[in-house]
Amino acid sequence: MNEILEYNAFFANSGSYKQFAVKKYPRKKLAILTCMDTRLVELLPAALGIKNGDVKMIKNAGGLILDPFDSSIRSLLIAVLELNVEELIIIGHTDCGVKNITFHQMTDHLLERGITSEDIRKIAEQGLDLKRWFSGFENPESSVRNSATILRKHPLMPSDVRISGYVMDIITGRLTPVTG
Repeated sequence: MNEILEYNAFFANSGSYKQFAVKKYPRKKLAILTCMDTRLVELLPAALGIKNGDVKMIKNAGGLILDPFDSSIRSLLIAVLELNVEELIIIGHTDCGVKNITFHQMTDHLLERGITSEDIRKIAEQGLDLKRWFSGFENPESSVRNSATILRKHPLMPSDVRISGYVMDIITGRLTPVTG
């Protein structure tokens, strides 16, 4: 972290930030929900030809919408209602690390990191379905399809917003449309 903080001080003090000044409204009136995978940090914008200021980019583990009121939906609705976004795209990708995670695997990791079974039980008792929250998905196509369906059926999503889904090949950057 020290290396990052040292560079940040240089960046801010040198005026390097000036080249990144853009408006808060995305030029392409587009928001993208995608995965937080490190391989997408530069690949996705390069493969789509998007630059700073073009789109709103929302990232999470797997690029998933888990339920109609999760933080991804909130971000997308704010993009539409407040930031002039007219189109939403969900982009999953091949070889996603979230695909294969399981509740038991994640619980084991929690226990290994010092979280107690009692803490896990208390969270579950508060209403969080940990089995669903900590599970992966069958394949990226079905994941994207499920997320797009939740968006399309959302009672607060205006009907004029275009919603589409794609799976990106993590090697080539090629997008394949997901239908349904």
